[in-house]
Amino acid sequence: MSVSVAGSAGSLVLDAEALYKELLRGVRSLMGPATQLVGIASGGAWLVERLHQDLGLSGTPGVLSSALHRDDFAQRGMAQSVQTQLDFDVNGADILVLDDVLYTGRTVRAVLNELYDYGRPGCVRLAVLVDRGGRELPVAAEFAAARVALPASQSLALVRAEDGTFQFAVKEA
Repeated sequence: MSVSVAGSAGSLVLDAEALYKELLRGVRSLMGPATQLVGIASGGAWLVERLHQDLGLSGTPGVLSSALHRDDFAQRGMAQSVQTQLDFDVNGADILVLDDVLYTGRTVRAVLNELYDYGRPGCVRLAVLVDRGGRELPVAAEFAAARVALPASQSLALVRAEDGTFQFAVKEA
């Protein structure tokens, strides 16, 4: 799905629940019998938690924090309270990393550094709910439920309601 956005903040209407269903379909197609799902904190962690349940997977889904490997750590500090949790052996593992919004690629670079602190995976792939373009690094998602064009002055964030449903917030950056 491709969506172009023009106008003021809030003019973008994306059905996060419909995109989640598309992501679920895409993740099913990427999964092998030994694939480990790992979400990037926080939006990706929310997605992987729900995907893990909807796919009927056993165990605990993994979570990767980018906090310690960010190139803007001096400005952001420990912005996220979520810590990396990987309850499987990373060495040789087939890992599918999930995130809500792929933008510059810098967060993905940071979580890859974090992941390699735990071992050397056999394969790492990326699936995202929304790819908004604007890459600063050569990072691409193997699967994106939607591709959205947003001006650099706007940010797109996944929001999880108390009942676990998803929606998007568009704000002026």
